[in-house]
Amino acid sequence: MLEVIGTAKSKDTQKAIRYLKERRIPFQFVDISKAELGEKVWKSIFASADDPDSLIDKDSKAYRNGGYEWMEYDAAELLISNPTLLVQPVLRVRDKARAGWSEENVEALI
Repeated sequence: MLEVIGTAKSKDTQKAIRYLKERRIPFQFVDISKAELGEKVWKSIFASADDPDSLIDKDSKAYRNGGYEWMEYDAAELLISNPTLLVQPVLRVRDKARAGWSEENVEALI
């Protein structure tokens, strides 16, 4: 089953959920502001990107308010400790994941 990982407030997450509902594609929504992601999930998310730093949403309010643009950090550790910094939504099926909203990301996973 397709997992949509994001926050309920994220516009792109809302677009992904609407797209899946309209096409009657079964999915499970995981709200990262309320649920903790497991090691297996993180492994698949990090494997989907060339660099964990590309998974950080540098335009997000959480990134700006946290002052991360001026810090040196390990991207993987930062995301695990603060998952709301993820580019949202992350679409995931088993061990495959795609970060960001696009119809192509959905089609590649189903």
